[in-house]
Amino acid sequence: MNLLQWGPYGIECPQAGVFIDPWGKVDRALLTHAHADHARYGHKHYMAHAHNRAVLRQRLGNNISLQEIEYEETIEINGVRFSWHPAGHIPGSAQIRVAGNNQIWVVSGDYKTENDHFTPAFEPVKCSHFITECTFGLPIYHWKPQAHTAQAIADWHLSNVNQGYSTLLYAYSLGKAQLLIHLLKNLCPIYIHPSIAEMNRALHAVGFGLPELPLISAWKPKVDAPALFMAPPGASNEKLLRRLSPCKEANVSGWALVRGMYRRQNLDNGFALSDHADWPGLLSAIKGTGAEHIYCTHGFTSEFSKYLSEQGYQSTEIHTRFLGDAAPEPMSTLETDESIH
Repeated sequence: MNLLQWGPYGIECPQAGVFIDPWGKVDRALLTHAHADHARYGHKHYMAHAHNRAVLRQRLGNNISLQEIEYEETIEINGVRFSWHPAGHIPGSAQIRVAGNNQIWVVSGDYKTENDHFTPAFEPVKCSHFITECTFGLPIYHWKPQAHTAQAIADWHLSNVNQGYSTLLYAYSLGKAQLLIHLLKNLCPIYIHPSIAEMNRALHAVGFGLPELPLISAWKPKVDAPALFMAPPGASNEKLLRRLSPCKEANVSGWALVRGMYRRQNLDNGFALSDHADWPGLLSAIKGTGAEHIYCTHGFTSEFSKYLSEQGYQSTEIHTRFLGDAAPEPMSTLETDESIH
């Protein structure tokens, strides 16, 4: 019998009586990270890497029962050993290794293989069964180095300023926004949306160094010079952002690699910067595990699973309720990690 199984509540380890990133309410939930499609409200007890503490309590409530785990620390439950390993996705993200009954499984959660020197870098974990995301599991998705993309954003912003325009970047408030702030620190001050400020404070509380940045509301139209702003995609129709004109807007997402994606959203530009692995990253991660059995979740699951089977892996497509970076809709309806609950 497989050590891990999946059912109506998600990925389950029946022997230990725990679930990994469950979407139904359970007694014990082991979390890979704090994005809302993986960390849901209503479980009796949570276990997650310690870097998630402040974000989880902010999003799920100060009174949740939470056990904090460090990277490489092993927890044994009814003969099954669990450990958390860096996933490189966002601060606090982890792969969960599950060992018992002569089986070793790894649940990837969401992951990124490029080291951004902000989030602890992805480390492949040896196993025989690997449950992998494949949000960008098509050969077209091949990221340029993050430093290259950051420079392209900086150059575009400076061009906008020279033409008398401010710049508004849309980025998820947890993970993507902090990565951008880290990469664009030479362009400070950056004016940020309140939801990003909340996540910055939560991450600062667990040791991530982020500069103090002014809120968008502090910028004064017709008084201050053109500036750089950052907000989550779901805030695009807020009155707070409509006051920023004249302003050019861009989405920062892996989907921006396909130019039509940001044009559909009536934006001026798009920059392919993702906190998920691209096609080469997915393949290198799988190879690094040494696993023979691969289970593909959320993303281009059928296409990616078929390709892996052609390469000699025993690959299976499994359906979950994880969203990853949901393919973008027009900005008025775009669902972000902030809007799932």
